[in-house]
Amino acid sequence: MSQKSPSRQRRRKAHQQPPCPPPAARPPYTLCDPGFSRLKPQSDYWEEDLPEPGEQPMASPRLIRVSELNDTWMEIPRYEDRISWWGAWLMLPISLIPIPFIYIYARLPEFDNQTSLGFMVAIFVFFSIALYHFRMAVFVPRGKPVRLNRKRQKVYVYEHKRGWPWFPWRTTIKVFDWADVRGELIRRSDIYASGYELSCAVCKPGTYEVVDRFSLNYQGGSIPLKSVWSHCCMYMQGRRVPAAPVIRHVPASWTPVNTIRWPEALDRESTTAPGE
Repeated sequence: MSQKSPSRQRRRKAHQQPPCPPPAARPPYTLCDPGFSRLKPQSDYWEEDLPEPGEQPMASPRLIRVSELNDTWMEIPRYEDRISWWGAWLMLPISLIPIPFIYIYARLPEFDNQTSLGFMVAIFVFFSIALYHFRMAVFVPRGKPVRLNRKRQKVYVYEHKRGWPWFPWRTTIKVFDWADVRGELIRRSDIYASGYELSCAVCKPGTYEVVDRFSLNYQGGSIPLKSVWSHCCMYMQGRRVPAAPVIRHVPASWTPVNTIRWPEALDRESTTAPGE
């Protein structure tokens, strides 16, 4: 019985091994497109890397919305289309409707104390749901702003995080160096949001290692969002950019209460040049 040579056995074993799975990336659009992001870690919804702040823009500059634009600073409101604010107003009375009926049943004599306690817990749950929707409809800031100060070359991101209805909802302001910000298009497809989103990745200086991310514009077409990024890059370079945005009116579902409050020190810093 003939024995196979070691080299032939190695070739046969290598042939039998399953191929390595391809990297989790979309197919390239063009021959120059690698199909994966240069930023690490890559966003789960990554679609395309945009030019760096100092590179040549790929689209004509134009903002979708703008609150303030002058020679020192610019403020962009971020209206969150993925949340139905009208739905919060609708859910508020729906959450309150069961409470009086539960209370009446809890007072009936045929129910013992343990059952009545369960009814009280149900009342607390429905009231908490109603309070959550009330706070979201009235007090959650719409158009959470991002300020770009080109004299300081800084970005100021206003973030608001919702939580349990009985506890304070935190507002934080993050400050980044514009030179460390990289633009990227992401594309979501779920029940709450569907479409392109302009995301900004904050990297360690001189690297593509991402340490934080924030959204610059939530939903829109890929070309308008590229124009927003081009506008920001050209503005921070000190170049002339259009002052008129695409959309000038305030959305009908804007919050009835202005809850955007900048701390005095950051408000002054984000709207002035060094030395002023």
